[in-house]
Amino acid sequence: MTFDVEQLDQFVLVGSLVTLLAILAVRVSSRAGLPSLLVYLLMGVVLGDAGLGIGFEDAELAHALGFAALAIILAEGGLTTSWREAKPSMRLGLSLATVGIAVSVSVVAVGGHYLLGLEWQIAVLLGAVCSPTDAAAVFSVLRVVPLPRRLLGALEAESGLNDAPTVVLVTLVSAGAVGDHPWWLIGGIIVGELLAGVAFGLLAGFGGAWLMRRAALPTAGLYPLAVLCLTFVGYGGAAAVHGSGFAAVYVAALVLGNSELPHRGATRSFAEGVAWLAQIGLFVMLGLLLSPGRITASTVGLALAAGFLLTVVARPVSVAVSAIVQPMPWRELTFLSWAGLRGAVPIVLTTIPLAEGIDGATKLFDIVFVMVVVYTIVTGPTLPFAARVLKVARRSEPRDIDVEAAPLERVAADLLQVTISPRSRMHGVEVGELRLPQGASVSLVIRGDATFVPEYRTVLRHGDHLLLVTPRAVRERTETRLREVSRGGRLARWLGPDATGVPSSRSGRRRGH
Repeated sequence: MTFDVEQLDQFVLVGSLVTLLAILAVRVSSRAGLPSLLVYLLMGVVLGDAGLGIGFEDAELAHALGFAALAIILAEGGLTTSWREAKPSMRLGLSLATVGIAVSVSVVAVGGHYLLGLEWQIAVLLGAVCSPTDAAAVFSVLRVVPLPRRLLGALEAESGLNDAPTVVLVTLVSAGAVGDHPWWLIGGIIVGELLAGVAFGLLAGFGGAWLMRRAALPTAGLYPLAVLCLTFVGYGGAAAVHGSGFAAVYVAALVLGNSELPHRGATRSFAEGVAWLAQIGLFVMLGLLLSPGRITASTVGLALAAGFLLTVVARPVSVAVSAIVQPMPWRELTFLSWAGLRGAVPIVLTTIPLAEGIDGATKLFDIVFVMVVVYTIVTGPTLPFAARVLKVARRSEPRDIDVEAAPLERVAADLLQVTISPRSRMHGVEVGELRLPQGASVSLVIRGDATFVPEYRTVLRHGDHLLLVTPRAVRERTETRLREVSRGGRLARWLGPDATGVPSSRSGRRRGH
């Protein structure tokens, strides 16, 4: 398909307007407590055959673009995940992404075959594509729900890791390879691909961090590009040896996002912007794939039944089994069960059997599309209510500071920009009471429109921006001390590093998709 100049101009105009409208829609969807994916999917449907008449039926192209967008979203997820927050829940997250997926697929497949009358291949595919949670959908809703970090960490780790095994399983089932091999060999293939992906992700992450610390690039804008490219080096390397590219890109991003790299804040912001763009394009494209004329009462009925089976039976059972490795109170496990939002991932995964030409693949796509939309509307807005009813909300936890760093290469030091958040207990603390490590000092305070050099007795306020210079050797100690004061106030030294009962965190920022 070729474009002349006039068609290209029209494409740029329509694409820019759609993207701008999608960006503005984020505010509306976040106020309603709904993932923005619903708005984007609707935009795609309106632009498609049933609306403005833009035709798009290329399943192979949708498959390729969908996987690329998912890789970008996972990269952003890893770059903005604090390892200190995710580490305590990593066992549960990893269990949910592996054991939980296996349990969920089994429950939905058996129910889909015996209760819904689906052929075994379609039933297994239904279980496989619907079992993984979606990081973008989960965190675009949970950003307004103050939860304990162990819950957020588990959900974040699960959504970042569970794409990898399901992609392998869906590919094998779509290719008809499952019936040709025993179950233990299929399990071995999945584990092998996951391990290869993790290995390449670690290699790209640690190797890339070593390279970025020594590159001394001439402009700050090159660092985010380089870091994002490094995550895709992991993806490409793993895929080249038939490993899991999704596992590689997430692990590489997780390592890079938690390494001491220049301009980490700018890198995270860039990754978030690119991920938003990927989400917009992905969801609009998936909306274009849907033909509303194919949606019948039978399709809606199957979607509602499958979603009920997944949400009420498969998800709670998978959470309960997965929690054996890291037990939690029943209230938190119940919330984990209800918070397993599905988004782009299930719909993207259905493009694999579509591209393979599997009988019933179109019907599967329609069922999954309707199910994702309906159950996102049902579960998304109710999460804040569920957190309050189950008493898992912790409104006092988000109390931290934002720290941005830039290198000062000639003196082996870093310039830290610290923002005192509205909930920080650093408010009212004097500069001298910070008791920073030797060599670190507050060089400038920005308060409103005024800037001044602070004195020993200068009192800090909410909303202040501080510029600190710290030798690179004590930077981590400096950041740790700042966060301790932010949580414990001037008594942080006596209260200890966990003055509020909240583990220390490298990053005070949470993702907002």
